Amino acid sequence: MRWLRLLLAVALGWLALGGVALAQETARTQDVIYGRKHGLALTMDVFTPTKANGKGVIFVVSGGWFSSTEAINPLLVGPLVKRGYTVFAVVHGSQPKYTVPEIVDDMNRAVRFIRFHAKKFHVDPNHLGIYGGSAGGHLSLMLGLGGKTGDPKAKDPIDRLSSRVQAVACLFPPTDFLNFGKPGNELIDRALQPPFTAAVDFHEFDSKKALYIPIKDHDRLRAIMKEISPITHASAEAPPTLLIHGDKDNLVPLQQSQLMYDKLKSLGVPSELIVRKGAGHGGLAFLKDLDLFADWFDRYLLKKMVEAEASGKK
Repeated sequence: MRWLRLLLAVALGWLALGGVALAQETARTQDVIYGRKHGLALTMDVFTPTKANGKGVIFVVSGGWFSSTEAINPLLVGPLVKRGYTVFAVVHGSQPKYTVPEIVDDMNRAVRFIRFHAKKFHVDPNHLGIYGGSAGGHLSLMLGLGGKTGDPKAKDPIDRLSSRVQAVACLFPPTDFLNFGKPGNELIDRALQPPFTAAVDFHEFDSKKALYIPIKDHDRLRAIMKEISPITHASAEAPPTLLIHGDKDNLVPLQQSQLMYDKLKSLGVPSELIVRKGAGHGGLAFLKDLDLFADWFDRYLLKKMVEAEASGKK
């Protein structure tokens, strides 16, 4: 929630802090529909730089698994756009209406949509990055580590494509809900505190009663929380991952990023953890880290692609 408030707060000052300059070098396409569910449209805004480098990155517009078009802030895409990246600011189905597994499904759909329409957006479908903070960081990791292969039999050709991304950068993300803050501390049975509780209020449809009923079995709840923990999906095939976290974060413990970093390093995945001394959860100071995100994508999207093209010519 604090991250979402940051998104909204900096929106108020974006004109004074360089929004006009960004607008002059960027074309913004609003409300691009990437999917539909329950009669509603899922949308993203696309920021296309005048001097595009042919690579795309996804900005997960999410704080506490809340998401809204009002939280799409040009300040949070500016550093990437100025490096030449086409930025896709994705709004997902928001809690309290939707739970985390449903939100992850939305993000999978968004990546597939971008990949399917890569030619239209003038981006490379095989070199996509993703970034976000807090819940947006969690979802970034879920796509990076747990992105899904496509279903070759899907009726919609978009759903036949992979939702994996090739580089991740994130701020203070939850990574392991079954070891949250300390080993064995399990966040099950609606254990997330308000205003986040609805995001883990898991339920299922009972066709006989024609009602959604809550899931109460602890084994099932534990299995769901494990499935939506990014660390569960860590493997040697995970993409290069940058984590930035404050050591005074009282909402998402630094331990969460440390667990992820240690796991990725043990698997031989290029990764880096930057610890901000004295920093809590969110804050305007983290805006400066978007330049580090751009550096990361330069290294693992732009440079890697240039090397691959050079190798192919030999």
